[in-house]
Amino acid sequence: MGGGYVGLVTGACLASCGHRVTIIDPDQEKVTSINRKEPPIFEGGLTDILQKYGGKTLFASTSCESISSADLIFICVGTPQGEDGSADLTFIREAATQAGGAIRESEQFQVVVVKSTVPPGTMKDLVIPAVLSVSGKKEGEIGFAMNPEFLREGRAIYDFLHPDRIVIGTDGDEAYQALEALYESFDVPKIKTSLTAAEMIKYTSNAFLATKISFSNEIGNICKSLGLDVYEVMAAVGLDPRIGSLFLNAGAGFGGSCFPKDVLALVHMAESAGVDPLILKAVLCVNDHQPDRMIGLLQKRIGNLAGKQIAVLGLAFKDNTDDIRESRAIPVIRALFRAGATISAYDPMAMEAMSRLFPDVQYCLSAASALTGVDGALIMTEWPEFGKLKEEFSLMKTQVVIDGRHMITGPGIEGVCW
Repeated sequence: MGGGYVGLVTGACLASCGHRVTIIDPDQEKVTSINRKEPPIFEGGLTDILQKYGGKTLFASTSCESISSADLIFICVGTPQGEDGSADLTFIREAATQAGGAIRESEQFQVVVVKSTVPPGTMKDLVIPAVLSVSGKKEGEIGFAMNPEFLREGRAIYDFLHPDRIVIGTDGDEAYQALEALYESFDVPKIKTSLTAAEMIKYTSNAFLATKISFSNEIGNICKSLGLDVYEVMAAVGLDPRIGSLFLNAGAGFGGSCFPKDVLALVHMAESAGVDPLILKAVLCVNDHQPDRMIGLLQKRIGNLAGKQIAVLGLAFKDNTDDIRESRAIPVIRALFRAGATISAYDPMAMEAMSRLFPDVQYCLSAASALTGVDGALIMTEWPEFGKLKEEFSLMKTQVVIDGRHMITGPGIEGVCW
């Protein structure tokens, strides 16, 4: 249930493993696209799977009819950020209610599995009561499980098919056995835990990774003030097995659909429980200030930005995706406009999405075009092609480049925290 990023990747990968999958989504255009074997989102490897398994083991529909005969029903709908920072569970409630209605006449044992990121207690307090009340069934007649996803956008197909662990929170042995059988071909640790613990595991994982990024950025800010290269420092630090080398890249900060939203939701949960989450608040604070540091460095180099032409290279929140959700380019562009600058921009995939948010930006077909005649440039996304730029910078009116992703070195190029 849900043909968005998580649902489509999950469904496609399970179909590639030999399971018969129907993706249910109310968006007819999306359903039509999937059935045409044309992915409605960009994700490396997804087109190949749709081409190979679409119409064979993978189908899409706007109808919930197939739920009645399904062995497992995955809820993969969005949990957007509410106005107070909490997770909005409207779509979860709707999906649980629809699932309950669809299995009302079913006589087989079925398992309702939530893959969406939901606050601890959601399964017990919302999903289970909603399904049982609508289905007319009793506890034990339906199984329930929480099976969080750990997918990186741009690398999600690989992550699903090559996980480092599979977390299965269940309400009973029969539900666990159904999921264990589903993942039988995956030779990785399968962690059996409670429903609520599984919900918390997902939030904790994302919050810890976000913390590593903000910690690295804070160290980077300190290193820059001392004239040190934070990448040299963190390369050595990361060799300590207690720390690890991943997520230690200092720069413009984290974005995307998960880290900002999930950390903020965890802060809200903590405060609702009477706990002041000082570290998590600091993680968000550091992340919010990194784009400001880039603007400050640019102003220090070229002065007042009013009337200046600035190039922004990279609009997606990370490379290999067209997703701009919480992209660090967004606050940078807003700040540039507030300062009176005009903006040219280039991104291999995300310009169409960003143009809906900022129609007044001049979107260019290449980095060279975006850089031509500008007074300064900001690198906001770690696209590999930006690391190969050289002569293109000579097209600038003033060769001042603030690199937010440690992509390049050379005359006039300065890192945000190195």
